[in-house]
Amino acid sequence: MEKAKVGVIGLAVMGKNLALNIAEHGFSVAVYNRSEGRTQELIEENKEYDVRPAYSIVEFVEMLELPRKIILMVQAGNAVDQTIEQLLPLLAKGDIIMDGGNSYYLDTQKRYETLAEKKIRFLGTGISGGEDGARKGPAIMPGGSEEAYEIMRPILTAIAATAEGEACCNYIGNGGAGHFVKMVHNGIEYADMQLIAEAYHLMKENVGLSTGVIAEIFEEWNQGELKSYLIEITADILKKRDEEGEYLVEKILDVAGQKGTGKWTGQISLELGIPIPSITAAVYERYLSSYKEERIVASSRLQGPPGNQGTLSMEQIRKALYTSKICIYAQGFDMLQSASRQYGWDLQLDEIAKIFRGGCIIRAQFLNQIAEAFSIDKELRNLLLDPFFGKIMKAYQNDWRSVVADSILSGTAVPAFSSAIAYFDSYRTSKMPTNLIQAQRDYFGAHTYKREDMDGIFHTIWNE
Repeated sequence: MEKAKVGVIGLAVMGKNLALNIAEHGFSVAVYNRSEGRTQELIEENKEYDVRPAYSIVEFVEMLELPRKIILMVQAGNAVDQTIEQLLPLLAKGDIIMDGGNSYYLDTQKRYETLAEKKIRFLGTGISGGEDGARKGPAIMPGGSEEAYEIMRPILTAIAATAEGEACCNYIGNGGAGHFVKMVHNGIEYADMQLIAEAYHLMKENVGLSTGVIAEIFEEWNQGELKSYLIEITADILKKRDEEGEYLVEKILDVAGQKGTGKWTGQISLELGIPIPSITAAVYERYLSSYKEERIVASSRLQGPPGNQGTLSMEQIRKALYTSKICIYAQGFDMLQSASRQYGWDLQLDEIAKIFRGGCIIRAQFLNQIAEAFSIDKELRNLLLDPFFGKIMKAYQNDWRSVVADSILSGTAVPAFSSAIAYFDSYRTSKMPTNLIQAQRDYFGAHTYKREDMDGIFHTIWNE
């Protein structure tokens, strides 16, 4: 028997489904999992595919053709390093290891450099789409060894989602670039989900619509310029009833979890000096949601406005959602562009937007316009400066402002909406009040300042 084309280590939900996706596309797959039960279960339930079980690392490696192509689908962190350590004595020069988990991009950078010294080619690859995407076609963001990608390309492009006839997979850049892009993707995802939740909250609490009516509105929105995976599943969620015939979403505890990639996005933005206020606001709101008991107490002790305004139209909320959505993508792509310059990755933002069009959680119709914007102007500094999006911001902003103002006056928290409009207003301000902040810094810390009317660095004794 010919040796397997590729191997997958780690058969939890993502690894199992990715292996089946690969096999379904005609590639023989060797699989290994630390616990044998998962391996046996996968083989027993999928006998129609060329999936070959291994019950030791040695057996697994021996089953693979040269150069060996190994995909790790294990938990990010120590598990990745431990698995690589087990593999290294068994591998040969030119073999390929691809980490398909949600690894921290600086860890990926170190692994890439360390393995290059040992002549092992490494790919740190972001994979988005969850269980369904892994099985039917995810968005794939490979970074690291470009040679390794060219060898893996036939497999990765075959199993990836497609959008308008193109595979949602392309080489991102060297080192940790692939996992960095996946991290930012997840940050955008956090903010997009928060925006949708705020729109739902406004319709329910401020306007007083029923869950069923809101579901119909989201279904309608998914037919227009807001068309996206997250809008689509929101409509499905809002329609779902429990065994008692009541809307299930209304019984779910209002505490949202996270796995850490959104937090990483916020942390790295601070380290790189890149403003992404709406993304960080979404992360903080998840943290605040965990204060459930405190919020219950505060709701009875802290008085808000006397009543909701109730004057918003669905079209105003739709426009506010769309303009805010543009801002979160502007923030995310600014982070990608800034990191590309700092790390020398030469990220192609138009190609990244195309990858995001299918398979991934943030897939949306308007990613075609984002791809076009960065394709037309490779030096575009911010998505808000693109004529297409600038025209929308101009046409929709009055309704956007009305939604945020109504929310504040009615005491309804909309941190993602309001941070997005603050970002927009700050970005379009030629003279910010930060001149005063720099003067304050110079007053108490002699941090100096520059002047607009002359060259040089200045310090003033302010209290003379």
